[in-house]
Amino acid sequence: MTYTAKTFNLPALEGLSEKQIKVHLGLYEAYVKHTNLIMDKIQALRETDAEGNAYTINELRRRLGFEFNGMRLHEYYFAQLEGGSVPLSASALSAMASERYATQGLEGHIREVAGTRGIGWVIVYVDPVAGQLQTAFVNDHELGQLGGLPIILALDLWEHAFMVDYVPAEKKNYIDAFFSNLNWSVIERRFEEAIKMSAA
Repeated sequence: MTYTAKTFNLPALEGLSEKQIKVHLGLYEAYVKHTNLIMDKIQALRETDAEGNAYTINELRRRLGFEFNGMRLHEYYFAQLEGGSVPLSASALSAMASERYATQGLEGHIREVAGTRGIGWVIVYVDPVAGQLQTAFVNDHELGQLGGLPIILALDLWEHAFMVDYVPAEKKNYIDAFFSNLNWSVIERRFEEAIKMSAA
């Protein structure tokens, strides 16, 4: 299978310039390209001499997790900025978040995790088995993911997500911009779909 870069219907974003978004989308497209390149290379090496190329194939498989997750996390990221800013409603998600994060709230908790030093992602998952939300700081795309849990929100904290508009010391300003543009209805829909799938 060959993956194709998705297009996103993004409005003008508050605090994130058109140039910043263009640069960021270009990096996303590179993840798609390299996912395809690695899969093609593995296939070619297997067809040529699977045993003789085993070491190279194994290393390419390790790299595939980085490129593939980079591709998919960016798709989560950009999709939740489509449609303009929409606040979190009084939904099943907000009820679960209130139970899990009490007075801090879901956004407050995400902001706290986003304050972690270093590059990476803040990923919010729903754990249908435990009936609760889980939040993780993921360093490289393939390191720190919570296995088997559906992703409902992805906040990119690699410098490429904000360095056109903000220097590293202004990461908090970028996080403010992210939340001012976030379409919470997308997050709520992901949450509802994950709960339905677990009940099936």
